[in-house]
Amino acid sequence: MIILFSSTITKAQDIAGTWEGKLEVQGMELPLKFHITKEGEAYTALMDSPSQGAFGLSMDEVTLQEDLVTMSYAQIGAKYAGKIDGETITGTFAQSGQEFPLVLNKVENKLPGNTSLPSSDEELSELASLDAGNYKYQVEDYFAKPKARSFQFSPNGKYLSYREKDDKGKNHVYVKNIDTEEITRAIEEKEELIRGYGWANETRLIYVMDKGGNENYHLFAADLDGTNEKELTPYDGVQVSILNELKEDRDHLIVSMNKNNAQVFEPFKININTGELEQLYKNEDVQNPIMGYIFDKDGKLRGFSKLRDGVNMDMYYAVDGTNYKLLKQTSWKDTFSPKFTYSSENPHEAYVVSNLDSDKTEVVLYDLKENKVLKTLFTNENYDISGISQSRNRNYELDFYTYEGQKQEIVPVSEYYKKLHARITDRFPGKNYSVADRTDDESKYLIFVQGDRLYGEYYSYEPVEGTFQLVYNLMPQLKEADMAEMKPITFKSRDGVTIHGYITLPQEAIDGKKVPVIVNPHGGPQGIRDSWGFNPEAQLFASRGYATLQVNFRISGGYGKEFLESGFKQIGRKAMDDVEDGLQYVIDQEWVDKDKAAIYGGSHGGYAVLRGLTKTPDLYACGVDYVGVSNLFTFMTTIPAYWKPYETILKEIWYDENVPEEKVIMEEVSPVFHIDKIKKPLLVVQGANDPRVNIDESDQIVSSLREKGVDVPYMVKYDEGHGFAKEENSIELYKVMMGFFAKHLKEEGPAPEFKG
Repeated sequence: MIILFSSTITKAQDIAGTWEGKLEVQGMELPLKFHITKEGEAYTALMDSPSQGAFGLSMDEVTLQEDLVTMSYAQIGAKYAGKIDGETITGTFAQSGQEFPLVLNKVENKLPGNTSLPSSDEELSELASLDAGNYKYQVEDYFAKPKARSFQFSPNGKYLSYREKDDKGKNHVYVKNIDTEEITRAIEEKEELIRGYGWANETRLIYVMDKGGNENYHLFAADLDGTNEKELTPYDGVQVSILNELKEDRDHLIVSMNKNNAQVFEPFKININTGELEQLYKNEDVQNPIMGYIFDKDGKLRGFSKLRDGVNMDMYYAVDGTNYKLLKQTSWKDTFSPKFTYSSENPHEAYVVSNLDSDKTEVVLYDLKENKVLKTLFTNENYDISGISQSRNRNYELDFYTYEGQKQEIVPVSEYYKKLHARITDRFPGKNYSVADRTDDESKYLIFVQGDRLYGEYYSYEPVEGTFQLVYNLMPQLKEADMAEMKPITFKSRDGVTIHGYITLPQEAIDGKKVPVIVNPHGGPQGIRDSWGFNPEAQLFASRGYATLQVNFRISGGYGKEFLESGFKQIGRKAMDDVEDGLQYVIDQEWVDKDKAAIYGGSHGGYAVLRGLTKTPDLYACGVDYVGVSNLFTFMTTIPAYWKPYETILKEIWYDENVPEEKVIMEEVSPVFHIDKIKKPLLVVQGANDPRVNIDESDQIVSSLREKGVDVPYMVKYDEGHGFAKEENSIELYKVMMGFFAKHLKEEGPAPEFKG
């Protein structure tokens, strides 16, 4: 919301327009842009800080007195004062007691990046048209958002909420009275996307939105009948996340926000009716900030973890409930995640997922007061334990453990859950399931069922009756019998490391034909992994006759600390070798055609595409770079403000240019410095508002490659960020991608030419 403030004008000079400049802060350049408008005699201004992922921040006050311009933003304690001379303002930007010179130059207000580079709609449409064939399923069948999704019970089970798509593609939130079947639209999705929603209590819903994909999430609330709608966190440039639901306090939540300082997050108790805030703890040491908070079920802060020297973690715990004392010192690479048992007479007893004494994370019973392990409860020799589940209704009884091996595994503990697990797995053999929701009294369960050929179905289950009822099939148009199997694979890397992954083969490969393959490295990369289950990309590729290879290369999560850390400072090197070795493995199995291998990925996967095309120029027939990093130097200097505390950790994972030998490696593995090696066609896809991968990263790749005659169609969406969230954009992306693959992996017809 733009608030108008009056200004005094004593000189006939106009500052309306767009002004750009760069702050020099600790050796880094931070670009700032001010969009100043004039209404009557009053000025207003919006500020953009692209490197911090902040756009459209409303300045509190804008004044022009003679030739002196002042603008202030009280929320972050910032003020700019400068002297205007024609199309230049020379002045000082002050914040938190520090002052920095800032010269602003008037520029033409334009869209981000070089707008002459993106391919035209006509060019992209012509490319998409190459995906021609008598296919049973179209792109929309895989990527149109389900008509309804995100089903949830209200806490007492009287209502069922869900999101439903209208004929304009907007996904509103509806509430259905289960007894009367009356349906009410509670939340209307307008221009901005609703990124997530949930029940705050029996009568009120909460939801989050950002602006154009900038990831500065705001929290909103509305009554279940759509009334009393309110933005609870109306703070520009601030990101909010929910820490605790507070089941025992129906009017409050505990949230985390970087409201007082863009670089650190602090906990607040927020009233879901009024938005009133109570700050629960201060996170004032920016150099050694608190990174995580431990609240109990009543909303009491019991402990927190503080970053030390950029890479170590100090865990503090309040034995007496008030005074926080150092409990444990660990590395950021260690896991120590407690959940209070509540069922014990000892209030300091907790279930802890930990790898302090093991390579794989395990579950231990721990006494936080005595700082010691009481006993080990569960471990797996091959995989990390990912979590535990307790029953609030049954005095927080421990129900099950979970871990992810080749598939998601649930290990029942309580007698109650052993029976429930047996009923579900007997009803849905060979499928993954999760408890999507349950009522507070556990009289109703919402079970989500998925497989490698099943997109997903919701079932309601009432334990007393013991019967399952289908609530909704998310993708009824996709028949299981027509979908391809996702097969787990295991192979040895060139240096002897055991690597896991998945191959999805089309029917042609099952019939014995060597088929084109799309190598799909995952994002992250640290701690992320590919998983077994329905993958709409792989299924779309299979429907067109392509195999999909997904490799959980070293640095992927779930396989233990040693495997994770073996990929540190190996991004673009041994991590990339693992991807190449996976491709060689499926070639050796005679599943795929070695001369028709494409590489496609997003974020780190997009970086892997560019790295693959420069590291092994002859290995791939083509590539699709989706919001991928091209320059590790600019990637590290343009991270959002709230990533700054993690900068040392990022350098441990990636590389540190201040270490001479690592700077050499960064130059070696940054694709932008090796564009001359790319000789295969490349499709580049970018969201203009991406706070993680600046559009300039993609622009420089496209312009450089076109100069040397490489075929580079370029898709840019100016209403998206780090990955496309809007349905129409996503569908267009996959249509163009399918045309691109058809052009370069199939021998069909003449191909369209692209500018440059």
